[in-house]
Order: sequence, then structure tokens, then C-alpha cells
Amino acid sequence: MRILFLFTLLLASFSELSAQIKVYERFDDFEKEILQPNSNDTTYVVNFWATWCIPCVKELPYFEELSLKYKNQKLKVILVSLDFEENLKTKVIPFLDKKGIKNKVVLLADSKTNSWIDRVDKNWSGAVPITLFIRRKQKHFYEKDYHNLKELETDLLKIKP
Repeated sequence: MRILFLFTLLLASFSELSAQIKVYERFDDFEKEILQPNSNDTTYVVNFWATWCIPCVKELPYFEELSLKYKNQKLKVILVSLDFEENLKTKVIPFLDKKGIKNKVVLLADSKTNSWIDRVDKNWSGAVPITLFIRRKQKHFYEKDYHNLKELETDLLKIKP
């Protein structure tokens, strides 16, 4: 009976997380909702990552720390998974649950990467991880992995208030 209860609780947590992860089938939709310049005072930190990318996985805790440190400021972290959509429930959600990821996660399932990589940034080689810092019309692009919160924060502070 106790095992059945724990299994039900675990299944409910996966379902809840699955419902929270928006899947973008088309880059155009993702671009309109996530990458467009905005008129508010919020700074968006958009990190492209995947569960199979070792440097991506290593840096995810720094994005969690960043969110906590700036929780009372206008900062929003969005983690963009480039995993295959069919792996959402079997790999991505269990991974996020195991790692305790609280930031907003979306999945970009548009496989036509050659048509949209340059639209993210003309300097992007296509490798991950990459991070964009967006505030109003400012956009800073970094194709690198972060080794600590300080490195991430240094790039964040390059965005002018």
C-alpha cells in the first residue's frame, strides 16, 4: 500500500512537471514568445542546453543560484532544452526532478536547426551550451559554459539597466 502511494505521488509530480514544460514545435513560435525584444524592465537569461551535454548539465546549478540571488529583482531564467520531444517524459522530466531544477524550462523541438540557429545569433556555431541575456532591445550572446555563479553574474551585469 505504501509503495503504491509513493508511486502515485511520483507519477503526479512527473505529470505536473510535464504540464509546466511548453513544447515549441516551430522556432517561429518560440522566437515570438521568448526571443523578441520586450518593453518591460525584466532581464531574461535564456540558456540553451540538453541532458546529453555534459557542460550544460554542469552549469545548470549556477542558473538556479542566479534565480535565487536575484529573486527580488526583475530577472527571469528560461532553460531551453534541445532534447528530442519523445524524451521529454522519459529523460528530461526525470532529470529536472532529480536535479531539483525550479527555473522555467521549455523544449524547442524544431529539428530544422540550420534554418534557425542564425536567427538566435549570427555568431552561434550550433554547439551548446549558449546563453542569451535579453533586456528591452539589448541582447548579449555567449557560446560558452559557465564554471561558477560569478562568471554567469559577470555576463549578466553587462546588460545595462
